[in-house]
Amino acid sequence: MSDAALTTELSDEGLARDDYALQRVPQSARYGWVTVAIQRFGMLSALSQFLLGATLGMGMTFWDAVLAITLGAVILEVVAIAIGIAGMREGLSTTVLARWAGFGRYGAGIVGMVIAICLLGWFGVQSAVLAQGLASLLGGPPVWMWSIMAGLAVTAIVVHGFAGMAWTAWITVPAFLALAGWAITVELSKQSLGALVASAPPGPALSLAEGATIVAGGFIVGAVISPDMCRWNRSAADVVKQTVLGITLGEYVVALVGVLLAHALRTGDVIAIVTTTSGVVGTIVLITATLKINDWNLYAASLGMTNTLHTAFGKRTNRAVVTVALGVIGTGLAAAGILDHLIDFFVLLGVAIPPVAGIMVAEYYVVRRWRAALDVSRASGTLPGTAPGWAPAALVIWLASALIGKYVAWGIPALNALVVAFAAYAIAGRLGLTGAPRDENARVA
Repeated sequence: MSDAALTTELSDEGLARDDYALQRVPQSARYGWVTVAIQRFGMLSALSQFLLGATLGMGMTFWDAVLAITLGAVILEVVAIAIGIAGMREGLSTTVLARWAGFGRYGAGIVGMVIAICLLGWFGVQSAVLAQGLASLLGGPPVWMWSIMAGLAVTAIVVHGFAGMAWTAWITVPAFLALAGWAITVELSKQSLGALVASAPPGPALSLAEGATIVAGGFIVGAVISPDMCRWNRSAADVVKQTVLGITLGEYVVALVGVLLAHALRTGDVIAIVTTTSGVVGTIVLITATLKINDWNLYAASLGMTNTLHTAFGKRTNRAVVTVALGVIGTGLAAAGILDHLIDFFVLLGVAIPPVAGIMVAEYYVVRRWRAALDVSRASGTLPGTAPGWAPAALVIWLASALIGKYVAWGIPALNALVVAFAAYAIAGRLGLTGAPRDENARVA
């Protein structure tokens, strides 16, 4: 890899560790689209995608699963590209951009808190899953000790910011694909590919809407936080290329293999096949598959919390310090086994995240109430001198849309919430209901 920006970032330790958490990423610090794309693909080339594919395979024919994946992937790509281009253009993380994209300063702080809690929870859960797998494959220390080692290892990577995560991606993604691919090839070679494609699903039937819901819902949070990743892109074309390539490959390659494995093994427990074909290979597959998605869980959580601390207390906290604190908390909860009891809570919290994208996209591209301030300050590479304070309309729409996503069973819940939020905010903007209140000129500390 010859990306000069990556070397520059690693050599500037202080800058790399803060990662422009509360400011714009300058063009000089950005990366070629391939470096960003492998991160996006790395988030999707995980064991969870095999499980997603296996779930589809248990209830759908191969070609119906292809259709469900196509529909779900298109939804994800549209959302990720729309909000990702805004993040690239402004060079801002999701939660900082949200200040001028519908939510206002304090609303963006609440958004940051929700994202941080949700993703920190999943960071802990993933650390615990990795620990259980390592204990099963290698034995040795108890699971809680493996949890601590797994959590702290990811924390050490994320402390170094995007640059350290990029190096990790270049190592883990090819290793995961090669070793998991070998294990899968061994299993699938035992049966005719044509017969697997034509075979009936072994489990209860899934409808197309249900299948697309599984696909879109499985990565919708990753799509919403696209600005955290796309702020490192150099152009809108780069955002489109890395998003389409990363999501398409992740969904079609990894998920469709999961579909075939479910048809071949007549079971949804395909992860065991991928990880236990060989002790050494299984261990490496498990580690590489978990690292790449879990570092982004912690990274996005640290950006969200850094913004929340800034909006709540006017305090600029170094992102690396926040990362260490969150990493220790998440690791400790994972080792204690507490997070296993909170998965339903994290799923519920995840319902609140899709409307965030709908509101931000509607404000940035349609209503444009605060767009001028961003446009003027972008030329100098700074943030606008003022930020709206509270934005009640966005908060009301956010809550209402999340409830619709939770309780309306028709269609795709995550998409319902997102579309309702977009439409409601656009209408509110046309009616003049999204303007900032009295504290519009609240200073940006």
